[in-house]
Amino acid sequence: MARPQPGEYPPFYARYVDLAPEDDVLAAIQAQAAVTEQQILQFADRPDHRYTPGKWSVRQITGHMADTERVFGFRALWFARADASPLPGFEQDDWMAASDFETQPLAELLAGFQAARTNNLYMLRQLSPDAWERRGLANGHPFTVRAYAHGMLGHERAHLNVLAEKYS
Repeated sequence: MARPQPGEYPPFYARYVDLAPEDDVLAAIQAQAAVTEQQILQFADRPDHRYTPGKWSVRQITGHMADTERVFGFRALWFARADASPLPGFEQDDWMAASDFETQPLAELLAGFQAARTNNLYMLRQLSPDAWERRGLANGHPFTVRAYAHGMLGHERAHLNVLAEKYS
């Protein structure tokens, strides 16, 4: 399967698509699981660590990754099923304020992300070639299913990069 091209996602989403350069996004998503687990669990003894006051903790980043995985997966499924209804955006900071990630064990937050990822992987594997090309609107912007698949992986990698660069 080919990578998504500009026009299949809005310009601000390129930062995620660019972090998932693989053509075989499903294999890349599968392979990423062990990397993500290792990088998150290196903070098991300091899940509340923030690289600076006011930034999200490791727990919060992990919970946010799970939330975003669920949203991106839902959007991909919605568009794959050719539903023309536009989908709303979500404000990550508002969602964070309404979460209780700080009270949950890091391992449980990671397991939630992994479960959402596994679910999305099964869903994506079951799509027909035509479904990957289908489009829809989310937060007023056009996306293809293919762009969301690459975005799932790129979003994960973006946060792992932040953890590696600023939290370690």
